[in-house]
Amino acid sequence: MQDHKLETGGRQIRSVTYLAIAANAVLFVVKLVIGILGGSAALVADAVHSLSDMSTDLAVLLGVRLGAKEPDPEHPYGHGRIETFSAVVVASTLFFVGAGTIYYAAVGIAKGKIVTPHAAVLAVAVISIITKEWLYRITKRIAVRSHSPALYANAWHHRSDALSSVVVLIGVLSLRAGFAYGDHLAAIAVGLMIIMVAGHVLADCLREFTEGAVDAETVEHIKHIISSNSSIRNWHKLRTRTVGREVFLDLHILVEPGLNVAAAHEIAENLENALHAEIARPVNITVHVEPDLPELRK
Repeated sequence: MQDHKLETGGRQIRSVTYLAIAANAVLFVVKLVIGILGGSAALVADAVHSLSDMSTDLAVLLGVRLGAKEPDPEHPYGHGRIETFSAVVVASTLFFVGAGTIYYAAVGIAKGKIVTPHAAVLAVAVISIITKEWLYRITKRIAVRSHSPALYANAWHHRSDALSSVVVLIGVLSLRAGFAYGDHLAAIAVGLMIIMVAGHVLADCLREFTEGAVDAETVEHIKHIISSNSSIRNWHKLRTRTVGREVFLDLHILVEPGLNVAAAHEIAENLENALHAEIARPVNITVHVEPDLPELRK
């Protein structure tokens, strides 16, 4: 069942990422053509930025593809952490985008640089905002559903582009209101927000690499499923960790001491089936069965 969940999630991730590549390709062409025809060097530079955005899309695709490989003797727990490494790549890119945004805004303020965007730039900025915000929303929705850190980071990469275009519009409005540095200040705020998101994603990746437990909500859900099984008298030593999009858990359950091996095995298998059915994420489960004796209760 976990293989089906992984494949379904992987298919959704690939679909939305291919969509992002197509959108970035269209934005690249539109910005490049209008930038050249309108004589806007800024728009041509932004076209190159849209082209570079596809590198993070490719990082997500590569991570998902390699992370979905079957376990082998050298990687008995699978290759899921390759996808987490791709999340680190995308989050690191986000961090540098945020830092660069702050840097160039601060330099612009220090030099007293005021730029009035070309009308074509404003038109494309609106198109970019709508497209990138739409991509952010659908990408984030699938990232949350599939528990993919790489896709979540890439969703915020889309939003960072949308916010960059918002800064352009703020600059025009602030100039008309008589405030020359509105776009610079907005860019600094956007840069800080992007850095915070990058830090959050990187922290989640570090938590996985250091064998951190899954989120508290999922742990409580697991405990509820175990406690709901009336054939399990007691349980202990529940441990969880994350490998890519998968949850790995192991625990000890205590059952009626007089049961034969087949009956005890059936209880463990029923528990595994319940966990697979009720937890949305792919789950790898190891259950150790013990007789319910006073000395074994922990």
